[in-house]
Amino acid sequence: MEIDQLTTFVAVATVGGFHRAAETLRVSQPAVSARIKALEDSLGSPLFARSRSGLTLTEAGRILRPFAEQLLKTASQARQAVHELKPASGGPLQIAAALSISVYFLPDVLKRFQRAHPKVIIAIRPGHSKEVLEMVLNEEAEIGLARSLQHPMIETISLRDDPLLLVAHPVQGPTRARHARLEQVAAWPLIFYERGSSDWTLTHSLFRRAGLVPNIAFEVDTIETAKRMVERDLGSAFLPQLAVGREIRAGKLLAIKLLDAEPLRRSLDVIHPRQRPLRGQAQAFLRTLKEVADADPASIEGGRSQSRRRGK
Repeated sequence: MEIDQLTTFVAVATVGGFHRAAETLRVSQPAVSARIKALEDSLGSPLFARSRSGLTLTEAGRILRPFAEQLLKTASQARQAVHELKPASGGPLQIAAALSISVYFLPDVLKRFQRAHPKVIIAIRPGHSKEVLEMVLNEEAEIGLARSLQHPMIETISLRDDPLLLVAHPVQGPTRARHARLEQVAAWPLIFYERGSSDWTLTHSLFRRAGLVPNIAFEVDTIETAKRMVERDLGSAFLPQLAVGREIRAGKLLAIKLLDAEPLRRSLDVIHPRQRPLRGQAQAFLRTLKEVADADPASIEGGRSQSRRRGK
């Protein structure tokens, strides 16, 4: 039983297929098959079974999975402990962050971190959540900040909830009520932003599942543009709580609850590679991220802060 075999097993179990696991691990599909076969031979039991619904874990696979995940986590901690014995390496701390997180969350983090670590140089690399994941996997960034990401090669820590809220102008908007049905909302002038982003996909999926076509009045490039347009009563929009919490509390925007649809839930996550040790300054930055996420919600852009930790 070897580390690469366990890594491959967890990857296949997570993504549900050998081909996708090969893409995730950036190895050939025959290599994935060979590792799984070697692991099954060493254990004397098959770990996966094929059915009409696809690839599923056998009873042996279900038993092995939590142990495999724990072993990989322990191996990562062992690498980290040895890595910390080495002198600190130079170079700026590379942080990849989703665009909205860079605007609405990182400034408070950077202010606190620089106060405690004034000599650390930080480089911020913006992008959509999938681009953040790619930068972390390609070693272009030590830490990534994105939303609701799962990948077998990364450790994910959820810092806080950051749902998408439907917001409108508090006086001149389509309703002064604090609730509405999705069919009503679909007819309102709506503002969509960042085509191709997770926010765009979530919002479109909400209407598609209900068999509705949203009345998109404007498509804009950023959350901030969409927010300012809502403040000027040009339409309504689904915007991250992190971006609009302050305006809602100040009465500049009205949050509207959907009566017949589930909230668009997301989490603000910090990610880093499972098997690549973090430098001391990166670990310090992680601690600062958690401190700011746990801080008094009035001190940061979003609304009520809720923190939980989740390993992926």
